[in-house]
Amino acid sequence: MNNRLREMRARYGWTQADLARRLDVSRQTVNALETGRYDPSLPLAFRIGRLFGLPIEMIFRDDATP
Repeated sequence: MNNRLREMRARYGWTQADLARRLDVSRQTVNALETGRYDPSLPLAFRIGRLFGLPIEMIFRDDATP
């Protein structure tokens, strides 16, 4: 799954640790999300969307989507 998490985080000037704190996850989880090694659970995806004020479809994109 592709995502814009790194881009969104940078837009806010947050480090991975800052974002992790806001999402109540580890910095390693944020890193794994950003590098595509981990797909978020649905509740985590919704928390991310709420944090950035965007629908999850604007942040996450299925690899199979053209």
